[in-house]
Amino acid sequence: MDIATVIGLLMGFGLIFTSIAMGGGEGLSAFIDVPSLMITVGGSIAALFINFPMNVCFSSLSVIKKCFLTKVPESKAVIAQFKELAVVVRKDGMLALEKELENIDDDFMKRGLEIVISGAEENQIRNVLETELAAIEARHMTGKKIVESTGAAAPAFGMIGTLVGLVQMLQSLDDPSKIGGGMATALLTTLYGAIIANVACIPLSGKLETRSQEEVASRELMISGICALAQGLAPRAVEDNLVAYLSPKSRKTVQDAST
Repeated sequence: MDIATVIGLLMGFGLIFTSIAMGGGEGLSAFIDVPSLMITVGGSIAALFINFPMNVCFSSLSVIKKCFLTKVPESKAVIAQFKELAVVVRKDGMLALEKELENIDDDFMKRGLEIVISGAEENQIRNVLETELAAIEARHMTGKKIVESTGAAAPAFGMIGTLVGLVQMLQSLDDPSKIGGGMATALLTTLYGAIIANVACIPLSGKLETRSQEEVASRELMISGICALAQGLAPRAVEDNLVAYLSPKSRKTVQDAST
C-alpha cells in the first residue's frame, strides 16, 4: 500500500475538518448541506458519464486503485532475477525456464518468458510485449483522464450551485427565513467543489501519472531482460544490459553486489 497517498488524503481532509471544528458556532453540522452535495458530487458523476462510456468509467477503478495499492517490482530485484534465469538457460537450456515460471509473480514477465520458451524470435517477442505495454499505458492514461475530468467538473458544478443558491436567495429577500438556506447552497457548493478537486482529484491524478511512469519503466526493463534471454546472452552480459536502466548510484550498488 502507498502510505504517502493515504497520509496525504487524511491530512488534507483532517486539517479542513479540524479547522472547521475549531471555528466555533455549529461546527461541522453547518457545513453539511444535502442540496449542495447533490449538485457538486452528483453533477461531477453525471459529467463523468457524459464524457466517458459507462464500462470505461467502471473499468478505470482498477487503474485508480494504483494510487493506493502498487505492485511494481524493484528494478534491482528484477535484474537479479534475470541474471539467475540467464544462469539457468546457460546451464540447462531455454526449456528449463518452464520450471522457473512458478516462481515468477509478475504476469507481464511470465507472459514474456512463455513466449521465449515457445521459441519465438527476438523481434517477435519485442513486438508482442511492446504492444501489451502500450495497451497498459493507454489504460493508465484513461484512468488519469477520468480523475482529471472529475477534478475539472467538481468546481464547475460548485459554481453552478453557487448561482442556484444566489437566485434562491434573491427570490426570498422578502422572507428572511429562506435567505440562510440559499446562502448555504451558494457557498457550500463552491467549497465542496474546491475540496473534491484540490484535495482528491488533482493530487490523485498526479500520483496516477507517477505510478504509470514507474510501471512502464519496470516493464521496459523486463522486455530488455526477456530479449536478452532470447539472445542467449551470458548472465553477466544480461546484467550489464539491464543496469543501464538504473541511476548511477543504484547501478554501482548492483555492480558491487555482483563482484
